[in-house]
Amino acid sequence: MNQKIHAFGILVLSLILLTGCQQHSAKLHVYGKESNDLVRLLEKDPSVDLQFHQSPMDAVNAANSGNGLLILSEGYPQTMVPLDDKFYTTIKEKQLRCYIEFPSYAPGVELGDVVEAKAERAVVKQSSWFHGRPDSLQILGINGLHYISNDVDESYIVAAKVAGFDSAIYGLPDKSDPLFFAWGDFPVWIASTQLSRFVSGRYAPQEAWASLWESILSHVLPGVELQPLDWDLTVAASYGKTEKLPADFQRQSVQRGIEWYKNARMLVPDGYDEKLQSILDDGRQELAYDTAIPVGDGSNGVFECIFSEINETGNQPIGIIKRGDCISESAMAFATAGELFDNDDYKEISTNLLDFYLLESIATKKEYGDPDHPAYGLIPWGISTPAWFKASYGDDNARFALGALAAGALTGTDTWEEPIMKSMVALLRTTGREGFRGSRIDLDHFEENGWRYYRDRDIVNLAPHFEAYLWACYLWTYDQTGDAVFLNTAEKGIHTMMEHYPDGWTWTNGLAQERARMILPLAWLVRVKDNADNRAVLMKVVNDFLELQDETGAIREELGEIKMGRYPPPQSNAAYGTTEASLIAHNGDPVSDLLYTTNFALLGLHEAAHATGDATIKEAEDKLAEFLVRIQVKSEGHPELDGGWMRAFDFQRFEHWGSNADHGWGAWAIESGWTQGWITTILGLRELDTSVWDLAKKSNAGKYYPALKKEMLVK
Repeated sequence: MNQKIHAFGILVLSLILLTGCQQHSAKLHVYGKESNDLVRLLEKDPSVDLQFHQSPMDAVNAANSGNGLLILSEGYPQTMVPLDDKFYTTIKEKQLRCYIEFPSYAPGVELGDVVEAKAERAVVKQSSWFHGRPDSLQILGINGLHYISNDVDESYIVAAKVAGFDSAIYGLPDKSDPLFFAWGDFPVWIASTQLSRFVSGRYAPQEAWASLWESILSHVLPGVELQPLDWDLTVAASYGKTEKLPADFQRQSVQRGIEWYKNARMLVPDGYDEKLQSILDDGRQELAYDTAIPVGDGSNGVFECIFSEINETGNQPIGIIKRGDCISESAMAFATAGELFDNDDYKEISTNLLDFYLLESIATKKEYGDPDHPAYGLIPWGISTPAWFKASYGDDNARFALGALAAGALTGTDTWEEPIMKSMVALLRTTGREGFRGSRIDLDHFEENGWRYYRDRDIVNLAPHFEAYLWACYLWTYDQTGDAVFLNTAEKGIHTMMEHYPDGWTWTNGLAQERARMILPLAWLVRVKDNADNRAVLMKVVNDFLELQDETGAIREELGEIKMGRYPPPQSNAAYGTTEASLIAHNGDPVSDLLYTTNFALLGLHEAAHATGDATIKEAEDKLAEFLVRIQVKSEGHPELDGGWMRAFDFQRFEHWGSNADHGWGAWAIESGWTQGWITTILGLRELDTSVWDLAKKSNAGKYYPALKKEMLVK
């Protein structure tokens, strides 16, 4: 009997406590969609009682003194929230604590037109209101930023064009636009943009946005102990920093990496030429991603990239340029996946891609197909516009050759051997006496100077980004042909480059990428001349480079002296977003660059490990490969990104983040060739236990050399 009374007392007490909790939930009146990111998170918090209303005025009328009020935008960025004097008068009378975003009206504030940000970013101006989290001058990523111009003098967050990785390192410029500020003498805060779309809009960094919203909510609902805001990123790393990986993690990664091409609609479909040309004629180079876009089979090439531009819904467009290197590198990836998974469809796509560019497109026709033209035999940068077609980059030609050679070996195709050997001869005859070719030669330069002018130059270009892979290709060509001119050209260039290592090097987006690029030719030099000196130089560069490897396996970006940088970080706020640039502001920023450094480091370390059998190099390669598998994009809502590798990754936060100063290939870009092609390929070759050198060595392209030498060098 006593036990029953005791049990009944516990039940009554539990009901009283439960009822008390329900009664003391803080009322928060909301105008806005229930699908709003902030609302969906708050619905999980039992300490908040959300009350939804059909209009801002309904929300104000229903609220009692002491209640919180959220007025959230439903039509951003096209439509402002309609507000009037009565709305604000009622707020004042009831002394409501309120957050308002994207309003059409605020008494005493002159609200103007909606401005679409160009290079402006959100920056914290006054951190005390946020209790230092986020801190003053911290940069906040608001993708697709639109804001209402206004005349507010004091604000907590502003839109401004600033340089920096995490913070505005040069302070705020004279011109900035208020994004978040207090209104009047009442507990009302207004955002001239939409701050509440932070999940679906992919605002970053996550920790900063969680802190920002916790501060706003603590002002709207003072004294209420809210649960910490936490959410799954809509675009995230596939695995956590220390999460245990499945046994077949690398194989899975290759499968997802190759399927990205289809999911992202990178394979150009049939019947799109007119549509694409219309876009280009309009001065644009992008196509809105749409799952309705048909999936091609490689017969029309591959698109260049997913651009870094993220709109307010978190979506990114397709970069529609058809460029040779990306097409060949993508073909290599499909061939690798085809061999790994015994998939004939993948191999067919690979052959279609290379047949398209080398045999069917204008890439090997017109000036490049004319034996009497100085550019004969070279492979143009791209074919989409005259500006791309006229340019010949030695590095892009070299990577095209590497991709085609690997694809040929994996698919059993010899169709491309003659044009690849022809391109080697064309490159050699436009490389100067010192073994350097320079960054780029255009058709009009060829026509003005002739090819012998370039062969006779004494040019020295201490930039591995542009020269190193040419030397790797020359070493392969020497192995194929036995002609010492290729070996001598490569050795002379490598020797001069290493005489100035590394302080004399000109770096492109960072010094780390230059170190990464040199590993491949040094590894292949060991392949053709395996001696102590060549191994020592290779190990010197590898060991120095591995000082940049983090315990996570990531490669940290590194800058050299600014005066040696071709595209350094912006050196002023005004310079932000005006040219190509690094992902970091200064050394120590914890970012890996998967477009310029990490991707080519994986290639270099893989080839060096196979060339030398060195256990240290193999261990570093393994760590890097595992890191890349972890940070491969995972996203159910963005098939254009899922399975891809974006350019920037913050390996401390373990989140996609970096300075987006680069005006062409920014932090969130996915390059179909440079990034996706090489990472997918090398992970696949690791599974196949082979190397690019071993594949390229299977080629019989050397048989075409005698005739080509006579035609192109001796005449």
